[in-house]
Amino acid sequence: MKDIDLLTKFNRLTVWRRGGERAPHKPLLALYSLGKAVRDEKRLVEFEEVSKNLVRLLNDFGPERKNHRAEYPFWRMQKDGIWEVKSPDNPEWRLTSSGDVKKSELIRYNAFGGFTETVCHEVKKDPALLKKIVQTLLDDNFPPSIHEDILQAVGIDLAADAAVVQRRNPEFRNRVLRAYEYRCAICGFDIRIDHSPIGLEAAHIKWHTAGGPDEESNGLALCTLHHKLFDRGAFTLSNQLEVLVSDRANGTASFNDWLLKYHGKKLAAPQRATYQPDMVFRDWHVREVFRGEVRELPHTGTHPSSGYGYR
Repeated sequence: MKDIDLLTKFNRLTVWRRGGERAPHKPLLALYSLGKAVRDEKRLVEFEEVSKNLVRLLNDFGPERKNHRAEYPFWRMQKDGIWEVKSPDNPEWRLTSSGDVKKSELIRYNAFGGFTETVCHEVKKDPALLKKIVQTLLDDNFPPSIHEDILQAVGIDLAADAAVVQRRNPEFRNRVLRAYEYRCAICGFDIRIDHSPIGLEAAHIKWHTAGGPDEESNGLALCTLHHKLFDRGAFTLSNQLEVLVSDRANGTASFNDWLLKYHGKKLAAPQRATYQPDMVFRDWHVREVFRGEVRELPHTGTHPSSGYGYR
């Protein structure tokens, strides 16, 4: 298989989509398996082991869901031409009406899954190809602020010279930082070297990878730390543009200093009313990124405000 053909298969990985809902199951399964290939671990892995690790990744980097179904990507990625499922029992799989195999069947027949021998061979022999595949999976499904977190979770270390595909509108950052007058909308961080902001980023409220536009109303000027906390779902925004901290976020002094003390406080307003965060994008962030429930205000037992639609 030519390198370009293999890269195309990963580029065209079929990911379930409906509206703006996130379904990063296949990309995370692929990254998990690429990590195993890099470490030269066994190619085919028992479904129950894959399921345990994939659910862990989905809990950390996927949307908040009651249940994450690992059996779907485990079975369906065969159709993408890079994955295979085998069983020592060699059963005749009983498929559902949607063409899937039930989780109970995968467990009953001790199913194993993994990349094909060809895929493993190609990514092991060509580090440059591996980097391109990994970067594509990250760029297409996750914001840059959490790429390194995901790489660490799957055990992949990209060298500093790894090619990064730039797919963002370069003016988005400039427009958003200007809209918030070059200050973090949460903490006011505004350090510069001469006239250049340092550690200040333009965050998409609805991620670019989920179809979020490069518009001021879909952007926030955030320091590096608050950008990552926002993209990991540690806090979101109310309808009144208050900072809402998750009850799953925790820590000691730094948690209080950098996050909890802003709970219930208003977001800094941009220069123009038209730049205010659009509630359509805010609602997406609540559904698809924010984790847990909104915590009560310290010492009051109340929530920051009423009528903002927290879950």
